Amino acid sequence: MTTFIEAWRHRPTHRQVWALATPMILSNLTVPLVALVDSTVAGHLPSTQDLGAVTVGSAVYALPVWSLGFLRMGTTGFAAQAKGANDASALRTVQAQALLLATVFGVLVGLLMVPLLPWLVGQMHSTPAMTWRALGYLHVRLFGLPAALLNYALAGWFIGAQRARTTLGLLLVTNVVNIALNLLFVPVFGWGVPGIAWASVAGEWCGVLYGMWRARQLVRDLDGFVDWQAMREWPHWRPLLMVNRDIFLRTLALEGVFFSLSLLGARLGDATVAANALLLNGLMLTAFGLDGLANAVEALCGHAIGARDHHALRRALVVAGGWSLIGSVCYALFFGGAGHLFVNLQTNLPEVRDTAYRDLPWLTALPVVAVWSYLLDGLFIGATRAREMRNGMFLSVIFFALLAWLTRGLGNHGLWFTFLAFMAIRGLSLAWLGLRIRRRHAWIA
Repeated sequence: MTTFIEAWRHRPTHRQVWALATPMILSNLTVPLVALVDSTVAGHLPSTQDLGAVTVGSAVYALPVWSLGFLRMGTTGFAAQAKGANDASALRTVQAQALLLATVFGVLVGLLMVPLLPWLVGQMHSTPAMTWRALGYLHVRLFGLPAALLNYALAGWFIGAQRARTTLGLLLVTNVVNIALNLLFVPVFGWGVPGIAWASVAGEWCGVLYGMWRARQLVRDLDGFVDWQAMREWPHWRPLLMVNRDIFLRTLALEGVFFSLSLLGARLGDATVAANALLLNGLMLTAFGLDGLANAVEALCGHAIGARDHHALRRALVVAGGWSLIGSVCYALFFGGAGHLFVNLQTNLPEVRDTAYRDLPWLTALPVVAVWSYLLDGLFIGATRAREMRNGMFLSVIFFALLAWLTRGLGNHGLWFTFLAFMAIRGLSLAWLGLRIRRRHAWIA
């Protein structure tokens, strides 16, 4: 206990955590703002199919972008460890590898998506008019896919290099340009749905230009060099690719759980699936703050591992864990005290409101249960131990599937219990794996 108290009292670590977490929290807040502007602009177009096309198109475009999120997470751990080890050449190399991977994946996945678009949009069961508009939107948006992935790689490198303010700048440039051009292209120029898509593409590429400019500035201050000859050989790429592979599989498993949650909820009726969507927005709101602290854990734990500093690793976990617990309790108190207001702000449909009110206790408990999986994800990402993350996720998904089958007769309460248990098992499985690594004294090799 004394060790934990000493770690918590280390004021420099508190400053480091919040110096990294605050810009990331602000960065997270810009994401729903862009979605809100897109919806608002599309909602003021003449046809209801326009809003539907943007909604459907955005959902389809998010599939490859979210699935390839490993380009951010995989980069962060390696960059943080290189910085902790004071290895400027490794830090330069991680940046070069991440940008090359993002470019290759952006081009290849974009080309693969083109013939798949009619089938993907068709799965949304849209009307012919909405389908046609959504396809037009997506054909434009795909021009921005390489930029979106390059921004992932740049953000991951900036976080690992403990340049969270630069990450904030990257997202602000991307999203402010997007919003400004949205308001110019659609209401002023009258470009309609394609104008919304072109605004997003321009924002993504402007973010890349800003990010590359800042990355070049930071690299100029580093010693060392990128060994391009060595980068032609498989051993130089293997660690990064293996980590990215495992994060990708872990992300697919997580997507499967959320898809199953929507699918199982839909079988319980329209009001239930709508109410669950509103309550899950509370989970997204929770993630704004807690993910910022998890990003701080990624950078600080990776740095401590690279520097081979056991004490810094413990302090980063204790301080970020303490603040994460405080934040999760605050969210739980908010949903417990103002949950009805949170639901009422999102809908005025009596049936949906009543269904959401009944399930509010589950949302109230969710932040305190889910916080530990966020925190430990940050530790494992910073340590580039993606294989353990993947295994923990697979174990949690198996329990989710088993519990979903066992509670199938309990309605929506059974579904929420299953999801809450899934989040708890995520945290517990990572804690168990983490303790096994600690017993082997293997966090710092």
